[in-house]
Amino acid sequence: MLEEVERWLSTRSWSVSDRPLHQIMAAKQRTGQTVSVVLPALNEEETVGDIVSVIRHDLVRQVPLVDEIVVVDSGSTDRTSQVAAAAGATVVHRDEILPRLPALPGKGEVLWRSLLATTGDIVCFIDADLKEFSSDFVTGIVGPLLTEPGVDLVKAMYDRPLGGAAGQGGRVTELMARPLLNMHWPQLAGFVQPLGGEYAARRSLLEQLPFPVGYGVELGMLVDALHLVGLDALAQVDVGVRKHRHQDGQALGRMSAAIYRTAQLRLARGHLIRPSLTQFERGEDGFEPRTYSVDTEERPPMVEITEYAERKVA
Repeated sequence: MLEEVERWLSTRSWSVSDRPLHQIMAAKQRTGQTVSVVLPALNEEETVGDIVSVIRHDLVRQVPLVDEIVVVDSGSTDRTSQVAAAAGATVVHRDEILPRLPALPGKGEVLWRSLLATTGDIVCFIDADLKEFSSDFVTGIVGPLLTEPGVDLVKAMYDRPLGGAAGQGGRVTELMARPLLNMHWPQLAGFVQPLGGEYAARRSLLEQLPFPVGYGVELGMLVDALHLVGLDALAQVDVGVRKHRHQDGQALGRMSAAIYRTAQLRLARGHLIRPSLTQFERGEDGFEPRTYSVDTEERPPMVEITEYAERKVA
């Protein structure tokens, strides 16, 4: 490990217990910064309501840390929108944000558009499929942004149990993302959960970053933030255990392909020879190929979007 990374781990890796809530609130009141929590959601009616309810109870009613909770629905066919609204979130459909640009499928697309649907100085992203959710996820990653002026982006780190085995979740991280980061961006080797969906950042940083529209958004954001603001502006906080729905092996393969593509573009800004991935499923006549396109689109920095610039002027 690089000496720089060892130093970073000792100065920019914290636990949620390092910042009591009263300290975070004092910093919020002193700086006057506002906080938006965004949940990107697609068919998450079983979990999204509980997450919103916990945040509203702990961090809106009991302590006014969070100024808005926005659920961006990317086309759910279940009751995700209704459940989220009933729990107290502002629900916005992805296609209603920046309607002049046809929406592309993918999580990164939703996160990018959420910048136009929120107003907070700090934007906190929380995946909508978390189970046994704790508001520590929010306070843990928002806290350093309020108390440390030099920090611009904070990732959550946690254990990810899989099938009862501790630490076995995050298979794409271990098989794809971590090797890529260690080999090509060793300054980022200290991140425990580089692909985790729980992180917070200053709007002033997010609006300058391009957003891969699909699964590559988290890796792309880390790499681009490193180049834009430097390692010391990045941090991570231990928030305990993350429980969520796990994807099957083929879905993980497609995720890995998108992440590799994101890394490839950042290594050379080059041309993909074959932006697709073929997988196999056993059918009646043996193994049958299934070919999927790999996300090749990225959205530009939000500051380049006319509607966003006009909103800032207004």
